[in-house]
Amino acid sequence: MSLYTLQKTQKIPATLDVVWDFMSAPKNLKTITPPYMGFDILTEDLPEKVYPGMLIHYHVSPLLGIKMKWLTEITHVEEGTYFVDEQRSGPYKIWHHEHHLKAIPNGVMMVDLIHYVPPFGFLGDIAQSLFIKNQLDEIFNFRYKKLIEMYGAFPD
Repeated sequence: MSLYTLQKTQKIPATLDVVWDFMSAPKNLKTITPPYMGFDILTEDLPEKVYPGMLIHYHVSPLLGIKMKWLTEITHVEEGTYFVDEQRSGPYKIWHHEHHLKAIPNGVMMVDLIHYVPPFGFLGDIAQSLFIKNQLDEIFNFRYKKLIEMYGAFPD
């Protein structure tokens, strides 16, 4: 059983308030998740913003269209700066996802830091090298492109 780390960075040409409002709204998760993942939020009456202790329950189909339930808890929130979601039950043995936002000239620097442990011990390590890492890259590449569609490309 190994702990893996994935870090993704994106510059977004929008204000910190605009990006925070979008990223911290649970209803927007589906917008930035690839359709093939079959992502559906099951939690009813979601609030507009994440808060510590908030539970979000959803279906996701990460492999062969097989629906899995995933329950995450928002464990930390610092308004306009970062929030953390942690899996309470779902496809991973451990999932800890930090969402960091920082105002920079002409926009926002967004950094995602994910620490995760695949399920099934050494078989999970094999799955990591065969497809999990690639699938996570695809998911974040989709999100990257979706945010460019929404806010434009960051000027170099």
